[in-house]
Amino acid sequence: MLSFAKSSQWHTTPEKFYIEACDDGSNDVLSIDRVSTEMILTVRKDIPLHAVTRPICGILGTIRLVAGTYLIVITKKKKVGDLLGHAVWKAMDFDVISYKKTVLHLTDNQMQDNKAFLSMINSVLLTDGFYFATDYDLTHTLQRLANTSPEFQEMSLLERADQRFVWNGHLLREFLPQPELHRFAFPVVHGFIVMKSCCINGKIFDWNIISRRSCFRAGVRYYVRGIDSEGHAANFVETEQIVQYSGGKASFVQTRGSIPFYWSQRPNLKYKPKPQISKTINHLDGFQRHFDSQIIIYGKQVILNLIDQKGSEKQLEQAFDKMVSSLGNGMVKYIAFDFHKECSRMRWHRLQILVDMVTEMQDEYGYFLVDVDGNVLVQQEGMFRSNCMDCLDRTNVIQSLLARRSLQSQLERLGVLHMGQRIEDQADFEKIYKNAWADNANACAKQYAGTGALKTDFTRTGKRTQWGLVMDGWNSMIRYYKNNFSDGFRQDSIDLFLGNYAIDEADMTTPLHETKDWKFLTLPIIMVVAFSMCIICLLMAGDTWTETLAYVLFWGTASFVTAGVILFNGREFVDSPKLVQKEKMD
Repeated sequence: MLSFAKSSQWHTTPEKFYIEACDDGSNDVLSIDRVSTEMILTVRKDIPLHAVTRPICGILGTIRLVAGTYLIVITKKKKVGDLLGHAVWKAMDFDVISYKKTVLHLTDNQMQDNKAFLSMINSVLLTDGFYFATDYDLTHTLQRLANTSPEFQEMSLLERADQRFVWNGHLLREFLPQPELHRFAFPVVHGFIVMKSCCINGKIFDWNIISRRSCFRAGVRYYVRGIDSEGHAANFVETEQIVQYSGGKASFVQTRGSIPFYWSQRPNLKYKPKPQISKTINHLDGFQRHFDSQIIIYGKQVILNLIDQKGSEKQLEQAFDKMVSSLGNGMVKYIAFDFHKECSRMRWHRLQILVDMVTEMQDEYGYFLVDVDGNVLVQQEGMFRSNCMDCLDRTNVIQSLLARRSLQSQLERLGVLHMGQRIEDQADFEKIYKNAWADNANACAKQYAGTGALKTDFTRTGKRTQWGLVMDGWNSMIRYYKNNFSDGFRQDSIDLFLGNYAIDEADMTTPLHETKDWKFLTLPIIMVVAFSMCIICLLMAGDTWTETLAYVLFWGTASFVTAGVILFNGREFVDSPKLVQKEKMD
């Protein structure tokens, strides 16, 4: 396996790109023709002496935009830690390089479109949380890797990767048909990874969290909900907690994902848009596909539905419960827990109610455990699939509690904890544990909702604080703005990056040029002017109070009515995706 652990050398000429690896003794060089886009293997002596050379950390892939093909490379990385002796890296910076040396062949409109598409690609690359390893498969859990065949082990990382978690899969489409090129690229996962060296009772062990975001039905908070026709759930994340001590290792896996039937919650300027359940699609088909695949991959399923059982979320809870009953699959169990109701008025200790409810099932499903000789002692036979509306804040709190309970047993069996000792009493490790799970919450939330997670004060400290409530309010305000006024662009960026929207160079038009309705420009101006006049009338009173009151009432009514019209037509004022077909979004 080719390693980019030090740096790869990238050589550029007007005709070709040459990419070599300096630290494996190989003479092979990847040659990319900038005109024909052909990729072949060559040798170092073929690199022209006049080529411009710079170090890179690896290839993310290629993408076709209006101006032609672009190469995306990783230019900066940071080591996260070692997993089973393999270095794990976080990609910190990227470069997007055009094959073509000029864009003069484009019209003005095409140049603007190409610039917009480039900003979309850079928007995704600037989203924190891309990780890779050059000689280890980060896309699979320890248990999946332990249950593979010798033939699987001989496959390249690109061939054997779990495609759900390969975020550069579309970018590597030119590499996949040519096995000899596989060692020049590697799968990149998106999510969160933390690796800590910890000490309890004088015993040093490695403790890791790996959260892998699925690239199927990926997107942003309000524009991607529910499932698609293949049963892929929105915001699906597989989170694995790994412990390594003295040659032994253990892991515990949980999943989160949007409520798996067809529903939407399109932004419309309201703080919390009302969820809409589709009335025209057979929900059970997609629902069954989702859980059939989950059972094949993970085994038995326990659904932990944490949404409200009143208000606008009630219909989703009832529909979810009904669908599980209709499914009639003994491998799928359903538990509804109204998180907000149970924990209202700062009663966070009541989360123990849910933990106690699932204790027997968690003990039955177990976790993955391997002894120092490499013998598999225990396998995890079931999965907790948690969800709230966004599968972020409430979900992460519950996952951290279940993961701690599993870790308690694992550390006992590995010989780190003595019988009767509790993780909660190990002050130094408990601080590391809580902060890491809070960081996991923030990473997943930023990637899906655009801000840090809510309720992380509880995850970090074990209690709810007044400052935490203030920060939740601030993050909620930022979420409101982003969800309504910038998430259309974010959704387009993700769809372009993942190949859900492909650019046709022969097509002179793109969906980016959308004419706004007159209301979009006129009504906000009227509202601002009317509100400003209302304030001016209050500050600069007329000759009589009745005159002042009349002016204030007139301009106040005008601003109020205009605001009402804007809210009534809220969908026309939000930033909507342009690259996705309307029927897909509704």
